Amino acid sequence: MSQTFRRESYRHWVCVPTRWNDNDQFGHVNNAVHYSVMDTTINNWLKAHDFDVAQGGGTINLIPETGCRYLAEMSYPDVFEVGLRALSVGRTSVRWECALVRQSDGVLVALATSAHVFVDATTRRPTSIPAHLRRHAEKLVTDVPAP
Repeated sequence: MSQTFRRESYRHWVCVPTRWNDNDQFGHVNNAVHYSVMDTTINNWLKAHDFDVAQGGGTINLIPETGCRYLAEMSYPDVFEVGLRALSVGRTSVRWECALVRQSDGVLVALATSAHVFVDATTRRPTSIPAHLRRHAEKLVTDVPAP
């Protein structure tokens, strides 16, 4: 990485424990788990801010893009500390970034990104981010540069 990782770049933090079956044949957490941790973190944040697609409603969010830079290995039984921030909040979309940190030693193990586009649940056409959710998402945007 060209820059030092700065925890203050991420305004929302949660812990996600690894599970025994997260390790693959190489003895470390499989790369697919990182995506699951990111997805769980973002969706739990959305639910905590009254946006839960499982409850029904006229607006849902679709994910047109994800990415992950793997920086270090991690193994069960360690815990992910996950920092969440919004890289940008547009009219109909949010670009997220999660810093996945190994709790045992504070090492940044991955940077995962995701884009959510908010769409009408029936037509699947882009629609404005709900106003209450936009206010909360904008609070996750920081001026601190990404690692």
